[in-house]
Parts: sequence; C-alpha cells; structure tokens
Amino acid sequence: MIAVIEATKAACQVVRDLIYPPGCELCGDEPDASYWHLCGACLASFPKVEPPFCERCGEVFEGAVEAATIRCGNCAGRNYRFAFARAAYRADGDVRELIHRFKYGRRQYLRRALGGMLADAFAADDRLAGDWTLVPVPLHHRRQREREFNQARELCLVLAAQRAMPVADCLRRTRYTSQQARLTRQQRRDNLKRAFALPPRFKGCFAGKSVLLVDDVFTTGTTADACARLLLRIGKAERVAVLTVARG
Repeated sequence: MIAVIEATKAACQVVRDLIYPPGCELCGDEPDASYWHLCGACLASFPKVEPPFCERCGEVFEGAVEAATIRCGNCAGRNYRFAFARAAYRADGDVRELIHRFKYGRRQYLRRALGGMLADAFAADDRLAGDWTLVPVPLHHRRQREREFNQARELCLVLAAQRAMPVADCLRRTRYTSQQARLTRQQRRDNLKRAFALPPRFKGCFAGKSVLLVDDVFTTGTTADACARLLLRIGKAERVAVLTVARG
C-alpha cells in the first residue's frame, strides 16, 4: 500500500514538473519570481530592443543615429496604419527558442514569462502611457484547433492582469492562410488579403479609444497592418499601436 502511495506521489510530481517546471526553462536554475520560468541570468542575456530603433516599426539600428525622426528601410514607401510597433526583445537565440516552445511545443506555462517580458516593454515606452484596450491578433479556428490555443490571446490575458487593462478579443481570421514566416513580404501581403474581419457587432466600439494590438513576433508588419486597418476603419479606434515579445 505504501509503495502504491509513493508511486502515485512520484507520478503526480512528474506531471506537476511537466506543467510547472521547477527551474528556469533554459538553464534549470532557480527562476525569478517575477517571470516564473526564467532566471535573472537568462533574462539579462536576452537582446533587448533599445534605442536607437525605428520609431514606426521598432527595427533596431546598429550604432548611433543622428536624426530627429528615425525611420528604417523596412518602412520606406509603406503606409502603415498602426501608429508604431514596439517589441521587448530581438527574435534571436533563446528568445526565439522560448517563443517556439510556447507556440508550437504547447508549453502554455511560458505565457507568464513572455507576458512579463511584454509588460516590461510596455512600461519602458513613454508612447504607451495612458489607457489602452488590448486586442490579440487572431488565429483561424482550424489553426487554433491544431495549436490548441491562440498565443496572442494568452499573452494579452497575462499583460491585462499585470497592467489592469481591458481585453477585446474581437478580430476574426476568416481564411486559413499559409504560415507567414515562410513567405516574402509580397507573398505575405497576398496571403493576408481579406484574411481578417471585424464582426458587425464591434462596429464603432473603439471610438475615442487607443487600441494595442498584441502578438508574439513582429516581422514585416503585414499582419499588424491588416488588423490595424479594420480596427481604425470599422472599429473607429482613435489610434492603434502594436506590442510584441520579439522583433524579427
């Protein structure tokens, strides 16, 4: 009987460790209490998005930039509808690996660490002062069934809890599209034509409000721009900005 009880306890511990690993996700050391599954040393090693960076899309510049208005080549000739995009870290090395484990490895417990990283970026940018409504970038229902959750929505919920902000899960993905990460900029644009919708019941619901679009990674801005257009045109948002964990 004792052996059965001990075996059951051991099995429960294995399950708990799988769901809530006791150490840092990357190195196994004692995690930082603020980030749950990351230790301070690993977090400090991540490449932060710090000035100078593009004021519109958040692309990081190497070296000093002497200009009153900073724009990068990615924004040249682009009529983005969102006001600006801000990321916490560059999508390199361990940051990319964490997002990959969360997004494709179904390690949903990592939402707390990644959400904490988002909150840090939010607090560090003066442009994000004031009241915002969080809106997650949507997944198509078929892809959400495949993945079992929408990573952007999970990040929204963590950020909302930490910063006491409302969440409006209002955007819908109406077409099942190819993975954006594998496509060129033009292919991304073509891939996302008429891929999103804002249901009629949300018409004008953001009038006079600032909307913060949340996702895991910002790359070319094609997805964010498509969502921002709907939030501005149909939702009547006063402005739309973008916040992501990483800048690709």
